Amino acid sequence: MRTQQSKEVHDGKIEWAKERLERGHPIFIYDSDEREGEADMVFLSQAVGKEQVRLMRGEAGGLICVTLPPGAWKALELPFMTDILKEASSIFKLLKYTEADDIPYDERSSFSLTVNHRKTFTGITDTDRALTIRELGRFVEALLHRAILEPKERFGELFRSPGHVHLLNAREGLLDNRRGHTEYSTALLQMAGLTPSAAICEMLGEGGGARPLEEVKEIAEELDTPLFTGDELLTVWRIENEEG
Repeated sequence: MRTQQSKEVHDGKIEWAKERLERGHPIFIYDSDEREGEADMVFLSQAVGKEQVRLMRGEAGGLICVTLPPGAWKALELPFMTDILKEASSIFKLLKYTEADDIPYDERSSFSLTVNHRKTFTGITDTDRALTIRELGRFVEALLHRAILEPKERFGELFRSPGHVHLLNAREGLLDNRRGHTEYSTALLQMAGLTPSAAICEMLGEGGGARPLEEVKEIAEELDTPLFTGDELLTVWRIENEEG
């Protein structure tokens, strides 16, 4: 009974998040005190315009990234940046010494390529980054619905690399295998029945560190939008996958 009641409560919160995300509003995800101890501002990629980029840039202040679900990046054969650097280290010796083998909260980074949409100019303006993010979301939706016959060629027609939007490859199995903001946001969108590609950005405080959770709670209340913890999302994820 308690599990069912918990699921009903969380289902209601996820439905609330879905409504806000579809309207172009942010939601917030705090991972845990034991991991990064950070909250991210999260948007549905397809709903991102210049105002959403401005909000991430001004109110959040971290790095603006876009998550790709396993079904998308695997179809594209999109590499992890760690793999690219490892291959390149045989030519560029410095890369051997800069390997990210000491991340204190994780085993492997989810970073992949950086891209700009080919219709952008510099790629960094709010308008340019919004176009790149929005078109990434639309591309993921079409790819997952098998509406793209030659995904790698089509991706290259739409995007150039390097660029100003960082791509994040969500781990296969999502929360079953990794519990970072990449997987939390992607899993939330999937559970909400939305295209599982999110624009995410870390919330930074005035002192330069992570914005305190209490401040993020206040912002979420002001914007009338939900704040999730990693534990909340993991609970619903496990219940849904057990039922499935």
